[in-house]
Amino acid sequence: MTPETIRELIEAGLPGARAHVQGDDGVHFEALVICDAFAGKLPLARHRMVYATLGDLMGGAIHALSLKTQTPAEAGEG
Repeated sequence: MTPETIRELIEAGLPGARAHVQGDDGVHFEALVICDAFAGKLPLARHRMVYATLGDLMGGAIHALSLKTQTPAEAGEG
């Protein structure tokens, strides 16, 4: 698994999202996901939205994913 593949999956599953993913060992990753759809949602709900884009890869090909989720306003973009 590559950071680029994870980025593509997240961005495809959350229209309008921008994901920045890092990870050097192929199983442990960190991601910053910025998406308008996060507005008004608690962190747990945001994380579930991201995990849903990755489906069965979580716990399999992706052993661990550390998430930071923000709206564009929270990221200083709005």
